[in-house]
Amino acid sequence: MGLFDRLRDGLSRTTQQIVSRFEELVQRVDAEPEAAQPVDIDTLETLEQILISADVGVAATEQIVNTVRARARHGESLREVVTKEILDIFRAVEQPATPNGHHPHIVLIVGVNGTGKTTTVGKLANLLKASGQRPMVCAADTFRAAAVEQLDIWATRAGVDIVRAKDGADPAAVVFDAIQSGKAKGCDPILIDTAGRLHNRVNLMNELDKIRRVAARAAAGAPHEVLLVLDATVGQNGVQQAREFTGVAGVTGIVLTKLDGTAKGGVAVAIAHDLKLPIKYVGIGEGIDDLIPFSAKDYVDALFQKTW
Repeated sequence: MGLFDRLRDGLSRTTQQIVSRFEELVQRVDAEPEAAQPVDIDTLETLEQILISADVGVAATEQIVNTVRARARHGESLREVVTKEILDIFRAVEQPATPNGHHPHIVLIVGVNGTGKTTTVGKLANLLKASGQRPMVCAADTFRAAAVEQLDIWATRAGVDIVRAKDGADPAAVVFDAIQSGKAKGCDPILIDTAGRLHNRVNLMNELDKIRRVAARAAAGAPHEVLLVLDATVGQNGVQQAREFTGVAGVTGIVLTKLDGTAKGGVAVAIAHDLKLPIKYVGIGEGIDDLIPFSAKDYVDALFQKTW
């Protein structure tokens, strides 16, 4: 399957939640007289319920509904208004998935335990290698049992170099060694898997700050990107996680995982609207190829099953 078809399949649970109700609403509204007039209150309330049920979030839903309310229909369908507004929310923060200018490009991967962080590092390495790059992964999660071994397996599957140390080693030292090794071997980018942490765990946040300082000594401007891995199945709790991490970890982008296992795929809209952070990649399955670059248009098309 192509990327769009795979994304559509990954969002199938979310679309099952919203598409039939949305289509019914659109057909009802579009069947009304063509004369420009405000959308009725029942339609607005139903639209609000549909969006909230998909975890689009209160603030983003309010913006979308207000846009619909403010626009008299001059030949533009309800579907067009809603999908354009969601696209605008995404595009306001959209950035290229792999910015240029730093060689090697140093990427920190952060997040809480259980979001799929380590597997995401392996999948991202595989994706970047397939695009012609030569990534290296760094196993800087030296405290979680078997984390290094897990990343080693993914690196082998992806066919990329890995820098690792024994359990309990200083993560910052492993990062320094990885950057030096990456430079010597001509690897680019260098993807750093860090220990799962909560924003209020002082020792772990101090460790992350040390990793950032050491990375900056090893490569000018590093880290050049900080990707926060969020589990889509937690919905609005993921938005709160992102808000807290952004303040303490300098997050520059989001990787949204496990979309295939949830009906809360609308949370991507809430992330873009509330946090003003770009979504760089989305995870749509457990396979090594099931991480794809985020596209605002493809996401909206897939979310609504591209029925127009």
